[in-house]
Amino acid sequence: QVHLEESGGGEVQAGGSLRLSCEASGRAFTRARVGWFRQTPGNDRVFLATISMRGDHTIYTGSVRGRFTISRDNVKMAAFLQMNDLKPEDTAIYYCAVFRPPKGDWTAPSDYTYWGQGTQVTVSS
Repeated sequence: QVHLEESGGGEVQAGGSLRLSCEASGRAFTRARVGWFRQTPGNDRVFLATISMRGDHTIYTGSVRGRFTISRDNVKMAAFLQMNDLKPEDTAIYYCAVFRPPKGDWTAPSDYTYWGQGTQVTVSS
């Protein structure tokens, strides 16, 4: 069992930065791939980035590659999403999630077992 809690969201102007945190409880977190997703009203959750168990392998969706950086600290039981050069279209609720082992689609929300409650990010133009 893993409990996740996101924080760090807020309102920022276009071009600004935010750093989201995902604090975890449950040792399974340190043995699992972690992903970040976002969701806007009326739409499905969209994959943003994922990081391997040891933090040595990352994947990003095209719209955030070069602007967002995913990282993790297994000692602190946390994952992070550094978001730079934010755009109004980045406005959404952001979620972290733990991947369901052992195999699956790293970009599919359905293949992630545990989710946080989300944190709102609003980017104004």
